[in-house]
Formats: sequence, C-alpha cells, structure tokens
Amino acid sequence: MGIESKNFSLDVDLLAYSGIVFSPEQRAALQTSMVILKEQYKFKSAHLWGKILGISDDYFIIQGRAKNELKDRQFLYSKDCINWSMLTPATEEAKELSPTCQGRFTGDASHEFEVKKFTVTNEGTEEENVEEEKSRLREEERLAAVLWQIEQDSLIIPRGSYILQPNGDVERNRTFEGLTTTEAGKLRNYFHFREPIQLQQKSLLFRASLDKSTQFLDTIDEDIPKGSWSIQYERGSGLIQIRSLKWLGMSFFHIPETNRYGSLYCGIGEENKDLPFMI
Repeated sequence: MGIESKNFSLDVDLLAYSGIVFSPEQRAALQTSMVILKEQYKFKSAHLWGKILGISDDYFIIQGRAKNELKDRQFLYSKDCINWSMLTPATEEAKELSPTCQGRFTGDASHEFEVKKFTVTNEGTEEENVEEEKSRLREEERLAAVLWQIEQDSLIIPRGSYILQPNGDVERNRTFEGLTTTEAGKLRNYFHFREPIQLQQKSLLFRASLDKSTQFLDTIDEDIPKGSWSIQYERGSGLIQIRSLKWLGMSFFHIPETNRYGSLYCGIGEENKDLPFMI
C-alpha cells in the first residue's frame, strides 16, 4: 500500500511499532520527493513504498500510481532520498532468475549477479538430463523483480477500502470508514492488492454471490502455508499491526473505525525460505 505524503509523519510513527525508522533528514527529503515526483510524472498519487537494505547503500523506494491503482504502478528508487531513477518494470526472465540469485543487494545498481538456471530434458524417461546454464542479472533488474514479487505476496489493503468501478478501474473508496475493532483482527478482512489468483479458481456460483464492487480480490486468510501472517493489536485495541512472515520486513497498520491504513517494507529483499519450518 505504502504511505502518502499527507499523513506521512503520523503514519511513519505508527510503523515504528514494527521497528521501521527513518532519520529526520530522510523523512523530510522523502516527503518533499513524493510531492515533486507526483507533479513531475503526473501521478494520481505517490507513496513511500519502503527500502531495500544493501551492503554499501540502501534503496529507498517510492511508488507512483495512475487512475487504476491496481494496474498502473511505477517504481522509482534513490540512494539519498533526493535523486530518483525510474525503475523499468521487471521482465519475465528477471522474475524467473531473481529467486535463485545468491547474495544480498550490494547498493550498486549496475552490479551483475551470476545466476544458475537448470533445465530438465526428457523428463521421466531413461534419458532424463539436467542441464545447467549460467546467466547474468543486473542488480537493477533484480530489484524490479523483487519489488514485484513482494507486492504479489504481501501488499495488502482492508476490506472495503478500494472499489472496482464499472469501467474496470480500481480506485480508493472515499466512503471507507475503517473496519470495526473486532473485524480488524480477522485476516479474512484483508485483501492482496494485486490481480486475483485464488478467486479465479473458485466456482462461478461462489463468485456470483460476492459483491463485485468490493470483493474482487483474494483474501489473505487463504494464503499457503497457513500462518504466513502475524496479526496483533497495539495501544490497547487502537491499532492493528499485520506483518508478513514470508517477506520479513513488510508491515501493515490500520486504525480501526477510521480510514487510516498503510504499509512499508524495510528488509534485505529476500524471501523467508524457513517459513514452512517456523509454523
């Protein structure tokens, strides 16, 4: 989801419960950058998405969105919160190679990783053979692929906060007043903010029973493995914190009974492969 400039300071303070902290200088520069980038690129909205921790430098990420917020998104990255570069959307090859990349992000966008790709020929026969092919993946390409994957797995929104318009656009629901304190504590009331996958596999009868304007995305309570999310109340019951255990560093917050919610990612950009053994 990210954090917009209008409630930036307050929202960043709320995410400090998850250990995500920015220096006063970074906060000021990021807030200014969001306003400038929104105007410069004619985005409908600009959000601080988070940061990827590198060895020598970190990548600060801002995301700009057009009218259809589900489909029209653009990433920009910076190492100083002032100078920003547009990130080319991830190619299918980068998405395929990225999970097998060894080693942390370096902080140098032109750095190249050597990636091994294995192909099986004549599978299931006596002549089955595994071939190894070496490829190279630039850090900038890997960054785009990792951001895409994190969004696929762990970018979430509260039920009812976005609506599907008759023309197919997905837009902010201006009448959203927040989940109740009880409903806010249930994972079924949060959706993945990306094109639905599980929903398409449901029966036509089930899909016909849904309110298409608000129930058009996948709920996170059906994620596999079960236990991929940690949900808890803070400040009594005045704040909900949800953390992804698949992408450690992705944190979401919602203040029940209000339209305040947001998320940030702050981590090394590597999926938690130990998740199945932690549950």
